[in-house]
Amino acid sequence: MSVAVSLVVCGAAGRMGRRIIALAAEDPRVRVVGAVEARGQAAVGADAGDLAGIGASGLRVRDDLEAVAGPDTVIVDFTTAEASLAHLQVAVKKRSPIVIGSTGFTAEQRAEAERLATGTATLIAANMSLGVNVLLGLVEEAARRLGPAFDCEIFELHHSRKKDAPSGTALALAEAAARGKALDPADSFRLAREGMTGERPRDEIGVVALRGGDAVGEHTVMLIGAGERLELTHRATSRDCLASGAIHGAAWLAGRAPGLYSMRDVLFG
Repeated sequence: MSVAVSLVVCGAAGRMGRRIIALAAEDPRVRVVGAVEARGQAAVGADAGDLAGIGASGLRVRDDLEAVAGPDTVIVDFTTAEASLAHLQVAVKKRSPIVIGSTGFTAEQRAEAERLATGTATLIAANMSLGVNVLLGLVEEAARRLGPAFDCEIFELHHSRKKDAPSGTALALAEAAARGKALDPADSFRLAREGMTGERPRDEIGVVALRGGDAVGEHTVMLIGAGERLELTHRATSRDCLASGAIHGAAWLAGRAPGLYSMRDVLFG
């Protein structure tokens, strides 16, 4: 029997952190050996199992990632872009693989993350859902095969508490469509529209963000041609699809060489 991969969960008291801890308790591939929250958070010192709703585990939430991370652990991080960069620095220092599911990275932050990723095995994904990552491949292939005669429009819906817009997943889908159409994302993305916009250019990829209620996440890519429309949709009905994808990615990442990996590598590599 293979040895379970040891996980350290950053953002342990958050919605995603709690679900990762709960699902990991039922997954023989992994075991949670560390739980971390930001210094000053009320959850520091609490039992991680109690926070996750699975009963006392004896594992206390810490506020010092360096104290629990090491080469024999995989860090799983769902926090903020800024915090994730700090955690990635710790991962490099401690030679710990790290899975980052945070969104909202600026171009500069993403570039810094890619630079740091040369120092340890690093998996970064805008969406850890296995279904979404299959969708990314489908979108790229469909955009390539249908060509410039089909316009591409993307919309996403998330809960009212989500802070970044459009979602990282929507942008990843737009990038997949751009690859399929051989377009430069910097020149082709159109984030919503307002006023007298004129006729729609052929080389445009529209992205619209909707916010409301408790929607976990819904993404639809429309490829619209003359007399027909292809719609590719993913609906998340529970954050468990993200948590289980992160656990799957962490189990895969353990023991990998330093470098930047994606969920495409996990699924198809």
